[in-house]
Amino acid sequence: MLKSMTAYGAGEFGSESRVFSVEIRSYNNRYRDIVLMLPRDLQPLEQDLKALIASRIRRGRAEVSVQVAEAGDEAAYDLELNRPLVRSYLEIFGQLAEQAGIDPEVRMEVLCQMRDVILVKPRTVEADAARAGIEEALGRALDSLDAMRVREGAAIEADFIKRIDLIEGYAGEIRKRAPAVVAAYQERLKEKIARLGADTAVDEGRLAQEIAFFADRSDITEELVRIESHLEQFRGYLPRDEALGRRLDFLLQEINREVNTIGSKASDAVISATVVEMKAELEKLREQVQNVE
Repeated sequence: MLKSMTAYGAGEFGSESRVFSVEIRSYNNRYRDIVLMLPRDLQPLEQDLKALIASRIRRGRAEVSVQVAEAGDEAAYDLELNRPLVRSYLEIFGQLAEQAGIDPEVRMEVLCQMRDVILVKPRTVEADAARAGIEEALGRALDSLDAMRVREGAAIEADFIKRIDLIEGYAGEIRKRAPAVVAAYQERLKEKIARLGADTAVDEGRLAQEIAFFADRSDITEELVRIESHLEQFRGYLPRDEALGRRLDFLLQEINREVNTIGSKASDAVISATVVEMKAELEKLREQVQNVE
């Protein structure tokens, strides 16, 4: 079963006190690369969460964002009075009142507006206490991501099968055309001899040897057999629940090598044109296979 490397998934889990949210975006990558963005308090969970992600994503770049919010209307932060700073302000105000001869009274709302008198502190999240909620949200996000990857993979697989069928058809056309290439060469050779004149003696043995040499040099049977074998392997891989991208890419390289060899061997316009069509389909397949896990 093919899976696309490009997808998006999100998951959320709520407890009595907190809501855990996870978003995952995955992209094409030759290897597996997991980027996990966690709040500072949750850094101790990084390796365990990465291992959980790696168990579901075998190839590609995954960018994972984890957010923790307080449930309901409860504030996600605490306010704290900076007592040492307040005492310092009051001492300064007292000195100023004494020196200037003014009323030393300081109104509370004025004092609270002074810089850093009231400290805003985000509430800390205990990593171990949050582990279960984060793992649940992460699991849901991975399920969502996987569903999208499977849908995209099914579309890619359908395209693969269509293009493999085309390549197999082109290979069949070349196989049918191949014997005619030798026959056409034999006719051209005889025509050349005929143009030399009736007085020219024809060595039938030499003629047969020349035709046999051309037939051997232009024989593409082995290349066609290998192409058919590689295409059969390609089809056989598609239903597997594995990371298949690299294997499929390798097979396409091998098929392309055989097609190039056919193009260089075949001294025939029809086969050359068919080779061009095969290479065009192979290029489309190679573009698509870059998106397969």
